[in-house]
Amino acid sequence: MSGTQTIVMGDRGRLVVPAGLRARQHWSRGTALVAVETSSGVLLTRRDELERIVAGQLAGRDLVTELIEERRAAARGEAG
Repeated sequence: MSGTQTIVMGDRGRLVVPAGLRARQHWSRGTALVAVETSSGVLLTRRDELERIVAGQLAGRDLVTELIEERRAAARGEAG
């Protein structure tokens, strides 16, 4: 689902999101949203949805091993 919606900046930086968009996204009062700044703009999404996206991107990766390998490579570069 995609579309263009106008969101208005109100008093003290509060955003007014159209009711239809809130309903389609299942956003209600108190819903935790995250604003992700990108080179082309801002993505506004639910915190749990962002966690799902990030988990999918990291699936199958061993971040600890990657970090250790990066540190070892950096140490070799400094020593050599």
